[in-house]
Amino acid sequence: MIIRTRTLALLLLLAAGCTGRQERGVYLPTVQTGTVESYGESQSLEFPGRVKAAQEVNLAFKVSGSLAGFRVPEGASVRQGQVLVELDPRDYQLQLDAVEAEYRQIKAQAKRVMALYADSAATADDYDRARYGLQQIEAKYRNCKNQLADTELRAPFDGYVQRHLLDRGTVIAAGMPVVSIISDGAPEIEINIPGSAYIRRHDFADFEASFDFWPERKIPLTLLSISPKANANQLYTVRLGIASNTDPMPSPGMNTMVEVSFRSSADSRTSIPATALFAEQQQSYVWVLNEADSTVAKRSVQVLGLHSDGTAVIGPQLLAGERIVTAGVHSLYDGEKVAPMAGASPTNVGGLL
Repeated sequence: MIIRTRTLALLLLLAAGCTGRQERGVYLPTVQTGTVESYGESQSLEFPGRVKAAQEVNLAFKVSGSLAGFRVPEGASVRQGQVLVELDPRDYQLQLDAVEAEYRQIKAQAKRVMALYADSAATADDYDRARYGLQQIEAKYRNCKNQLADTELRAPFDGYVQRHLLDRGTVIAAGMPVVSIISDGAPEIEINIPGSAYIRRHDFADFEASFDFWPERKIPLTLLSISPKANANQLYTVRLGIASNTDPMPSPGMNTMVEVSFRSSADSRTSIPATALFAEQQQSYVWVLNEADSTVAKRSVQVLGLHSDGTAVIGPQLLAGERIVTAGVHSLYDGEKVAPMAGASPTNVGGLL
């Protein structure tokens, strides 16, 4: 019985030595601590981005047919309205010729009927048939003219031919992409930001892009738009404009890093690790560390928001710079003396030991 008692005492001493620190015969619980940070303070984040043309479209014909040829080679600059590609127009020309002949015939007949009706030599029914028949053939004639015009594909804006998507002689259907064109204006930069940055979008202050081949140079950007809906990766797309007088101008397809700066906030919100929070009777609390005597005090806080990066936004109950317990919060009591965990050793790279 005495041996069992001594063995139990020894096990308890060993367990206490593994979970805390002895101070004058009292084992103090070891806790991990962190510093309360100002949530709205000025800061910046970096996101990878890509340069994109301000406009990039794949053009297609409104009508079907056989590709007669490309007027402009790949990489060439084009002006708005310039013909880029043509379809074989023979069938559409024959259709127009036939409808035009029919149109001239019906138009002449309608004029005679209307003249007779003016002289009271034709009935009102004859007049209506002539008038509506003329309107019908005019619409058919205009449609055939439009179809013939649509055998030429024109540039919708000034830019460059990026790529021919099909070969000459290919028989295509209406709406099939034929040629890709990009605008020649100042390009844009597109980045994707997580939800933790998106909810702070109203605090965005400045944007700057940097490139590997331009060391120590940053290009100022302007905010164009932010997508209000997350994509499949739960990221929000941000479009940024490059000043038109930038020289040299980045080209579409280049990779970049964009630094997003946040403006300072005038409120007293703070940011802490969410692991520092614990609840009692539907109220949130944290343990605040008194560094003078290493004791902890329970403090009620208001949680304003939780972020996907593991941080929580707290109201004015905490002050920036205060130390709080961030791990082991459920095993403490008010006024208890603790042993704050020492910082990472310079010889323990990555905190693996």
